[in-house]
Amino acid sequence: MPERESALGDAVDQHTPRLTIGEVLAVLRDDFPDVTISKIRYLESEDLVHPQRTPSGYRKFSRADVSRLRYVLAAQRDHYLPLKVIKEHLEALDRGEPVPGTGGPAAVPPPAPEGGTETPLTPEQFARAAGLEPEQLADCVQFGLLATDAEGRHPVADLAVARAAAGLARHGIEPRHLRVYRSGVEREAGLVEQLVAPVLRARSEEARTRATEKLRELAGLSAQLHTALLEARLRDLLRP
Repeated sequence: MPERESALGDAVDQHTPRLTIGEVLAVLRDDFPDVTISKIRYLESEDLVHPQRTPSGYRKFSRADVSRLRYVLAAQRDHYLPLKVIKEHLEALDRGEPVPGTGGPAAVPPPAPEGGTETPLTPEQFARAAGLEPEQLADCVQFGLLATDAEGRHPVADLAVARAAAGLARHGIEPRHLRVYRSGVEREAGLVEQLVAPVLRARSEEARTRATEKLRELAGLSAQLHTALLEARLRDLLRP
């Protein structure tokens, strides 16, 4: 879809060899260590990136696609913007317009790094970044979806969970209804731990690296299975 790629690409891009999703992951991982193939697929499903498909169905990403992914991942990491806002930014860029202002309930200044990690957010900052009302955030903590540190702050890494809870809340699914997800995740994590533990027992840096890659792969496959099973169940509901 060249008209969508023009914002973050150029005409030369249309003649540049395209990348597989695995090659895109390798390109992005240096700057975004937590990115996964499942994440890239999710961003495509949210209409934020538009790779071509080969006749056999494989994704092929252009240089502009990679630029769009970088824009999305950086906006999430550095500015804590929800995908809806990021999509508005990309659409503005595609039209050749200035990016809309980021002020508003979901925009939070990035915390300063501390000791090589991102500074935790106060409940007020965290709620704004996630799109949760304060009482909804409190419920998420009460029902075990989120946790705080000794000072009552929230780790930035938990924003993905909070934003998902906020999205479900907009559809009437409250945090108390989500305990079943937490229970399921605990069981899945226990299964994955059994698979990775033998590698970790080697206690070498190489073994830990292998274990990390294995964890990422297993997490992606688990998410893929969960999504496929849920979609299959929901399709049953739509059958006459």
